[in-house]
Amino acid sequence: MADINKKSDKELLTLRRNENVTNELINRYKPIVEAIAMKYINSPLEKDDLVQEGMIGLLAAINSYREEKGASFSTYAGHCINNSIQSALKKVSRLKDIPQSNIVSLEEDYINDVVHLSAEDEYLAKESVSTLSTVLYEELSSFENEVLRLYIVGCSYSEIAEKLDKNTKAIDNAIQRIRKKLEGVTF
Repeated sequence: MADINKKSDKELLTLRRNENVTNELINRYKPIVEAIAMKYINSPLEKDDLVQEGMIGLLAAINSYREEKGASFSTYAGHCINNSIQSALKKVSRLKDIPQSNIVSLEEDYINDVVHLSAEDEYLAKESVSTLSTVLYEELSSFENEVLRLYIVGCSYSEIAEKLDKNTKAIDNAIQRIRKKLEGVTF
């Protein structure tokens, strides 16, 4: 096993249960994974996420390759890597995968209650807004504040990404950070 890096893919695949063999195949094919991932660089996922999805496809190829099917391992691995990345991109773009916690119900009764505030409630609401403004300024970065502002006015992740010249994944990450930062805020 000392000269594992001199073995062909075919020889390595016969020994694939060995962790060193799997690592050698991963190291050997990582540049191919990165090259395939670069084809999708203008997608909603960041490069690291694309490469990670490609590596998942490579591992699937290593575990499921069958020589008797007639394709070379490199061809098979390329298809598995590409399919894994494409599946991840499809999942990201599906609207049904938006967490239910992101959906805000605006029932008519709720809107009417908010519109008719007493003087005391209006004062408390202004104090809460003032406190919230301070917290937002102190806790969030300028990028996160801009993302939050656009999100509040009803922009979708892709619209925010387009307006801020970022990808959708960066917007989603920012919104998740905002949630965590504002989780413990009380009024």
